[in-house]
Amino acid sequence: MNYVDSNWAVAIAVANEEHDFPPFHSALAHVLDRLGCGTVYFIVDKASKDATLEVCQRCSAADPRFVTIWAPENRHLVEAYRRGLRVALERGHHIIIEMDAGLSHDPNALPMFLRVLSEGNECAFGSRYINGGSNLGSPLKRRFFSRTGTILARVLLGAGLKDMTSGFEGFQAHVVERLLRADIRSKAHFYQTEVRYLLRNYRTIEVPIHYRAPSPRVSGKAISNALSTLFYYAWRRFTGRAPSL
Repeated sequence: MNYVDSNWAVAIAVANEEHDFPPFHSALAHVLDRLGCGTVYFIVDKASKDATLEVCQRCSAADPRFVTIWAPENRHLVEAYRRGLRVALERGHHIIIEMDAGLSHDPNALPMFLRVLSEGNECAFGSRYINGGSNLGSPLKRRFFSRTGTILARVLLGAGLKDMTSGFEGFQAHVVERLLRADIRSKAHFYQTEVRYLLRNYRTIEVPIHYRAPSPRVSGKAISNALSTLFYYAWRRFTGRAPSL
């Protein structure tokens, strides 16, 4: 696949994946083997209460393409996401992709992300709601929040993407550099929507993905933070002070 920039990486926040890790790692390794390149960074922090760290470290010891980053200083999920982006950027990767662990996101979609980002797109966002995408077996509660979040973002923020809440996304390095300098307000799931909104002026494409939600759980704090962040940006937009990167 000579159209793909070979200097790419995937950053994955991993927590409580001890039992689901083997099939996920196997799928990732298969994609790396097919492409003949790529590095995977596992970001593990204190949110993980099982043996995920040890499992990731054993994987890294056996295969240098998989790098485990222990980040006990992380205070919430968004800091785990950003730590992964920062590590990949500091290590000189040209393309950086972010995805969920546990096969919520299918590693077989990685070649498509790499292709579109190697063709000049600056941002690639996974979408369940375009042709070729799906929300496979997701609990009703998760589907409700995903759909509602996208609808609210389209109405209140003027967003043009079909899926504003997916966590499968990729960027060229200069975009990650700008993103890491941004003052991000989200601390949980709304992060994905905030990123899409702030990067709306970049060359962007949506990539169809198949998503399997791990559980219906979305905390009250996450919902509260999402709504406060959404209305903050909506107010800035309607008062003519909409921020962008």
